[in-house]
Amino acid sequence: MKNSYCLFDFNNAAPLSGWTVVDDPVMGGRSRGSLTVDSEGHGVFSGEVSLKNNGGFSSIRFDCGRVPLHGARHIVLRVQGDGKRYQFRIRARKSDAHAYVAYFDTRGTWEEIRLPLEGFYPSFRGRRVDLPNFGGDSLEELGILIGNKREEHFLLRIDRIGLESD
Repeated sequence: MKNSYCLFDFNNAAPLSGWTVVDDPVMGGRSRGSLTVDSEGHGVFSGEVSLKNNGGFSSIRFDCGRVPLHGARHIVLRVQGDGKRYQFRIRARKSDAHAYVAYFDTRGTWEEIRLPLEGFYPSFRGRRVDLPNFGGDSLEELGILIGNKREEHFLLRIDRIGLESD
């Protein structure tokens, strides 16, 4: 039997105060992203990725505090994408320079995506770093990034983000 734990459930009453948008203007780029809640209570991460001024990404981050994993083996997302590829990111400690990343593709329909925690690899500024894949017993930050090396509009609806163990 699978056990699950909800990290964030988007709905009309859920505050977005723990979420932050981080786009490439922090490095001189021109991409623009936003996170809102639509009338149906889904999170909507949308915007435009620009390659101007060496840009190329938009992201959202959630400071979830210290969340013990208690044997969790997967991050589980219920999303409706736009057919584009996204990156899910976690940090064991918010102060870490690197994040652990895994990619997921969307099909344009509502879908549940399971990302094995052991498959998240360490990355810093888009480059893999020489550390082992994620093996932590807790996490403090999660996020979603789009950066497909092309100019594009994007829209990802998010219902919930959780953890699942076997």
